[in-house]
Amino acid sequence: MEIPVIIPDASVILKWAFRSPEEQHQEKALTILNDWCEGKVHLILPKLWSFEVGNVLALKNPQNAQEIMEILIGYRFPEYETTVELCRETFKLIRQYRVTFYDAVYHGVALLNKGTMVTMDKAYYRKAVKSGHVVILEDF
Repeated sequence: MEIPVIIPDASVILKWAFRSPEEQHQEKALTILNDWCEGKVHLILPKLWSFEVGNVLALKNPQNAQEIMEILIGYRFPEYETTVELCRETFKLIRQYRVTFYDAVYHGVALLNKGTMVTMDKAYYRKAVKSGHVVILEDF
């Protein structure tokens, strides 16, 4: 049986950091992390994940941002290199769906690795769902 490849975007990764009752679908997000820790799924992240997550942590939780970021970096998530092939796939998504590079690069990694991008970003999902390999966290 093949192990699923999951590409959580920053909106999902941040659910691992913010523990509060207001966080929707946090348990589903934590299941992805736990499944990776147990070897049930492969995670692959684009290299920009840490910059995107670090930026949000600094804005929304400045007092704990450094500690949380150190914990996340400590997981040593597999990172997909920024290659010409990834850029081509990402720019194709940008042109086709009028989305940002930040969002499309996670999707590009999913497409190139026959994986599934998991996101909380409903606007991105609605635009790009036709290309496949993307799911909204609540449906995961």
